[in-house]
Amino acid sequence: MGLLDGDTALITGAASGIGRGMAQAVAREGARLVLSDINVEAGQALARELDAGFVAADLAEPSAARKLFDAAAQALGTVSIFVHCAAPKRHESETALAVTEAQWDAMVTVGLRSGFVLGQAAGAHMKARAIKGRMLFVTSLHAYAPRNLPHYSATKAGQTMLMKELARALGPYGIRVNAIAPGAIPGGGFNADVAALTKMIPLGRTGTPQDIADMAVALLCDRFSRYVTGTTVAVDGGMALYNWIPFPPTS
Repeated sequence: MGLLDGDTALITGAASGIGRGMAQAVAREGARLVLSDINVEAGQALARELDAGFVAADLAEPSAARKLFDAAAQALGTVSIFVHCAAPKRHESETALAVTEAQWDAMVTVGLRSGFVLGQAAGAHMKARAIKGRMLFVTSLHAYAPRNLPHYSATKAGQTMLMKELARALGPYGIRVNAIAPGAIPGGGFNADVAALTKMIPLGRTGTPQDIADMAVALLCDRFSRYVTGTTVAVDGGMALYNWIPFPPTS
């Protein structure tokens, strides 16, 4: 038996990177899935691989999040797990003096506004059906320490507090809400000198999507975390022990 047998999950940002790893791990543990991403081709291919549903959604559009949840709930019948991985791609050159208003708006809308809309909808859905559901937000070490990405850091800090607010409000109904903060996971929006970075990670390597996905399963299943809510787990090889690692912006 899988750790998530009988569960039904909506995962955003599922077509690649950490989101893809999450989808594969959650499916492997027995949950039925609806995946969502802006990358339709890759998302549909993964959905076929996992025998899952897929809903194309551009979460930078303010109305997309609510429509996504409604579509997922209709496809699955009920939603017992919500995982928010979606984030626009970003580049090291997007510093506090260079990031545009459009880039800021897209990041905040996808990461924070859509996280709120989806989390609120999921919470109401679970409460109304007496589902002891679970939610997981993929945040970042940047929620606590700045880098070169003010729009990303601000969004992840906001997600962290949103997670806590949802955990407090939904805890009395048996609904758990947590966050996972990945360290350096090459690919996707990650852009840094991997060789130099690795020297400053106590465990001596950068991470993989599977490293994050395995911890995600632990946080989503009752076997390992039934008494855990409102917390962020860093999966970073110890990188945060350095306070933060300064990298100059690249062009």
